[in-house]
Amino acid sequence: MTTIALCGAGRIAMVHAAAALRLGHELVAVASRTPERAATFAAMFSTPTCSTTAVGYGELPHGAEITIVATPPQCHTADALRLLQAGAAVLLEKPLCRTMAEADELVEAAARHRGRLLYGENLAYAPVVQRMIGLTPRVGALTHLEVRALQGLPTWGEFTSDEWGGGALLDLGAHPLAVALLVANAGGEGRPIAVSASLRGGAGHGADEHAEVSLHYRSGLVGRVVASWQGEPEPVWDAQVAGATGVVRAEVLPTPQLELNGTEVAMPVATGELATIANLGYEAQLQALVDDIGAGREPTMSARFGREVLQVTLAAYASAGRGGAAVKLPFAGPRDLTPLQVWRGN
Repeated sequence: MTTIALCGAGRIAMVHAAAALRLGHELVAVASRTPERAATFAAMFSTPTCSTTAVGYGELPHGAEITIVATPPQCHTADALRLLQAGAAVLLEKPLCRTMAEADELVEAAARHRGRLLYGENLAYAPVVQRMIGLTPRVGALTHLEVRALQGLPTWGEFTSDEWGGGALLDLGAHPLAVALLVANAGGEGRPIAVSASLRGGAGHGADEHAEVSLHYRSGLVGRVVASWQGEPEPVWDAQVAGATGVVRAEVLPTPQLELNGTEVAMPVATGELATIANLGYEAQLQALVDDIGAGREPTMSARFGREVLQVTLAAYASAGRGGAAVKLPFAGPRDLTPLQVWRGN
């Protein structure tokens, strides 16, 4: 049993709290910008054997071994650095942060603290994604790769504000970009060498709501990633990879499914109440961090991987700001600008 604290008390924090309790860990504290929200959250998740305490941000980790940072992106770096310094291991929600300079700080801090920071890419731990990654080498040299995350614009939070630093691509796009990078690497492609992209905004704000990104690889493969808040209310998250000898197709939402060459592949799928938490990898992600801490090893989804996703993201915003021109990787643009600032040419 591991003690957990939450830095943030929004919707995603509730998912992490539910995952912790389903795994049998203790949720000992929660902090929020609004004390009333923290108190309501604490009452909701307290159990007969463990009372969750509402605290201020400065009181965290409040004795917890792991603190989950689920605050807005502009707070990620300061929150994670403070908690690492206080002795807690940190699960840091995506996106890692907003700028490459912040990402560098987090990578360096994680190294100083024995790699005790997990970048919160839950899909890397989702059964359907893990199985897809495992099957990818069977399709031969890759000829096609596409990963999509399509859904409606969130009705909560400040996702489209300048303070958050980016819109659909920075927030939602972190998921399909990560899956594309992992699948391509499993297929022997290594990392992309350039990025090109187009972005589309929405009404009433200056952020992007729809992004189409091309990942260019040395072999000539061009992977496609789509992240959109202009889809239907029911999310559609899927991926497909093809090669000389086969095709793997995965559906993450609305229902986890996996096919190899048109034949369904059996895999574990949780059912019942809150099954989505397991199917999207949240439980496995938290347990992986617990196991990594116990073994003294750096998580697979490290701060370095989060920085890699961010640099691809920033290159995509830079490309969109240049009319879709390819931008080479590693990203050589300003390290102190957010994705929105890069897109606008600030």
